[in-house]
Amino acid sequence: MGALLALTSALTYGVVDFAGGLLSRRASFRAVTFLGQAGGLLLAGLAAWVMSATSTAPADLAWGALSGMGSAAAMLCLNRGLSRGAMSVVVPVSAVTSVALSVLCGVLLLGDRPGPVAWLGIAAAVPALWLVAGGAAAPGTGVRDGLLASAGVAVQYLALGQAGPDSGLWPVAAGRLAAVLMLLPGAVRHPPRLRPALACQALLVGAGAALGLILYLLAAQRQLLAVAVVLASLYPAVPVVLGLAVLKERVTPRQVTGLLGAALATVLLSLG
Repeated sequence: MGALLALTSALTYGVVDFAGGLLSRRASFRAVTFLGQAGGLLLAGLAAWVMSATSTAPADLAWGALSGMGSAAAMLCLNRGLSRGAMSVVVPVSAVTSVALSVLCGVLLLGDRPGPVAWLGIAAAVPALWLVAGGAAAPGTGVRDGLLASAGVAVQYLALGQAGPDSGLWPVAAGRLAAVLMLLPGAVRHPPRLRPALACQALLVGAGAALGLILYLLAAQRQLLAVAVVLASLYPAVPVVLGLAVLKERVTPRQVTGLLGAALATVLLSLG
């Protein structure tokens, strides 16, 4: 059951990234990001209320809020990158770098001690990112945004991992609330003027992202953490395949090698 939940999380994240990228090309990426976080707040709040928590300390909510701030920054950069760059490049860059950053921050700040496999993954990530970014024709391809998004994703997972297991899904809800509040000033300066259909799509994309995070947490509770992480980390394959198949995106042999290296690095880092 845990493996199925983790795979469903990966599929959900992948579809959400693809849909969010398409939507960001039709509307303002700022509006898509803000409404997406609002949709995530609605779903996460409802899920946290339905699923009882043993105890939720203020520290758990604080870690959740910090996680949400990282998520808001990540999605803002990711949607900006997807609005002007190839999905087959932006998403893998953000994914593999976020895993590498999570490992490094765990070592330097949290006292984690990765094994040889994790260090091998970090070593594989460096040339993989160089190959992927090196195949980009210009900064407009979104590589820089993918790298910036990865930092936010790392903050999201590192902070959320500090919340107590008895807090249920309330840290996730707190994170979505913090994300909405963080993006609110920008939404006030640039009101999200979207057609009703596009606004509903943005809300659904955000709800899907929150669902993907919830599914991952549930999988980690029912499956070995290493297995759950590896399976959930397969999500970049979905927008890459959809980008190549649906959008007819093209990648150079150099980028293909880099993408394969990024996939290998993600698995190695997750196992480590």
